[in-house]
Amino acid sequence: MTAIFYLLTLILPLATILLVFGMRSYAAIQQAKARLANDDEYRRIAEKAAGAQAETASALTAIQASMSEVQARLSAVEKILKEVG
Repeated sequence: MTAIFYLLTLILPLATILLVFGMRSYAAIQQAKARLANDDEYRRIAEKAAGAQAETASALTAIQASMSEVQARLSAVEKILKEVG
């Protein structure tokens, strides 16, 4: 019976150490998976933001063109009013 106790005193601490290292490596793997998913989500958000920024830039260009046209027309109207008045 002393041989059993001797083997238990050797095996249980070693099993505990192996279990702790196994749990730590499993936790590290899960953290890496979560970080990868998080990075993918940030990349997707950045792509959406870049697309929205491009759309905003094109809309701004169209608005600026319209404003230039309105300004040219306004200048023509002011010129006509100065000539009449």
